[in-house]
Amino acid sequence: MAELHIQAKLVNILKQDTIQLRNPPHTTEDSEAGQQPLQVSEVASALESIRSQAVKSKTGDKTYRETCVELLLPKDLKKDAKKNNYLETKLDVPAQDIMDRITEQYGLKYIQLIFRGKTLTPEKRLDEQNVKNNSKIMVLLVSEPERKKQMVELEEKKRTQDQSVQRTQKGFQILSERDGTDDPAMTPFLEIADQKGNPLKIPHSKKKALILAMGFHEKGRALMKKKQYDAALCHLVQADDQFGKCGSKLLSTVDNYAVLQLDIVWCYQALEALFCLDDSKQRLQRAEDCFLKCYGERQQRLMKIKGNTGREEGLFLRLYLLQSILAHLCDNEHQATQKLKQAEDLYGRLCLDPGKMKELMDLGFSEQEARLGLRACHGIVNKAAQQITHRRQEREEMKRKESEKRRRRVEDLAILRELGYSKKDAAWALNQTDGDMDGAYRMLLDSTQAESAARTNSIELPIDQSRVEQEAAEDNQGVLPPELLSPSPASSLSEDPSTSSVSAGSGSQGEAPMDVDLVNEVLEDIPLHEEDYLDLTLEEEREVIAKIKSYLNKNCASSS
Repeated sequence: MAELHIQAKLVNILKQDTIQLRNPPHTTEDSEAGQQPLQVSEVASALESIRSQAVKSKTGDKTYRETCVELLLPKDLKKDAKKNNYLETKLDVPAQDIMDRITEQYGLKYIQLIFRGKTLTPEKRLDEQNVKNNSKIMVLLVSEPERKKQMVELEEKKRTQDQSVQRTQKGFQILSERDGTDDPAMTPFLEIADQKGNPLKIPHSKKKALILAMGFHEKGRALMKKKQYDAALCHLVQADDQFGKCGSKLLSTVDNYAVLQLDIVWCYQALEALFCLDDSKQRLQRAEDCFLKCYGERQQRLMKIKGNTGREEGLFLRLYLLQSILAHLCDNEHQATQKLKQAEDLYGRLCLDPGKMKELMDLGFSEQEARLGLRACHGIVNKAAQQITHRRQEREEMKRKESEKRRRRVEDLAILRELGYSKKDAAWALNQTDGDMDGAYRMLLDSTQAESAARTNSIELPIDQSRVEQEAAEDNQGVLPPELLSPSPASSLSEDPSTSSVSAGSGSQGEAPMDVDLVNEVLEDIPLHEEDYLDLTLEEEREVIAKIKSYLNKNCASSS
């Protein structure tokens, strides 16, 4: 059978070439075999040559597909360049490595690499800039002055970002040291409070780290609103570092940490740096786990606390969109499509009727209040108006109580100082007794008596505020005890309401004018509305949905 199959193939080939074996020169006049059109040895050699070339071609294609990028070289260089203008490279290397190799191989000194219309950043890895194997990268020649200008711009950008981070850190460090003992009309300070305005008791060292973390986060979010995602990311990463010093129990109790993880990955996608796959996956998983602990399995805890879940749904919209993008990048098209469907369903529910928005704004509510109110009340205007009015009344009552608390505190400090105690010791005692004047006086009196007794025995026993705070933190194992937590799922930085407007020259006694400026600068980034982080206009989300759809459609077209 094999022989017959080969014969059939040969007959077909001979017919195509119009070769007739019965005629000369293939057959003599005596019907003997003459010149053969194909010699066995020649056929075998030709077949081996074809096979070898095919293997090399296949290997080359595989190498190109799996380990190479193609270079689109300048026109005047193409005729002198090698036949195959591609480089074997790993994707976890900086773009500068490729630039150096191009300089060496083609003699090009000053170049830029352009990928999908954007200049590759030399110090960033290829995969972080979404470069894949088989990608086409344009090599663009630049002049030396232009290159120097680019270097200066990059250095200036980095310097500006570093300065911003340093100023933010310094400003919130100053605020974290204030305890509300100065004149409230002159010196703002920050408290860690839940969304109802209830202060949270936190050990001093943890409180400082939390203020810094939330401060960096707010600065990052302010930059995100301006679409300055690279600068925002610098601050958000700093916030992540500070949150790491707060203790895992605290981070799992409030949703701030989960929102930060979302914001970082959202910056990644805006910068098209989602090829930081492992980091993005881990952050989204942390966000999802934290939401589960804070809000409950079906957000029942959130419903119990706030009476609705509509405003927080925007967070889940971003979560699903980011999960869809990551699934696509991991070639899991089924999961990408599934997550996109969840996101689109949620997007449809969160989109608001412009007419209803106008109704609420005509009643005197802000655009932000109207948006949050309608989402909380599932688009019912009357309920939204009631909800917004009620929340306004709660905020006014909170301001009144806070102002009264600050006034009493200043008066109590003055009384204790008149009794001969230092401002530092008086403030410490009031902090330890939750503002109870009588309790603070007894504590100071007992400490003074103990100190006198110690001196009588030639032993010094001064009031050591830092040691007491350290012991308190150790008793609580360095985390916020559950009994001291309000059940609200989120905490916020709360500037004292009575000092929301501060003159440029105000500040604690002895503070340098530069420090006062830093404080005023960072306070500008703290939003007035405690739910500002939930207020999404959905413009960015709409763009991301369209982007994911285009990815999935391309894949469907290529696979069909």
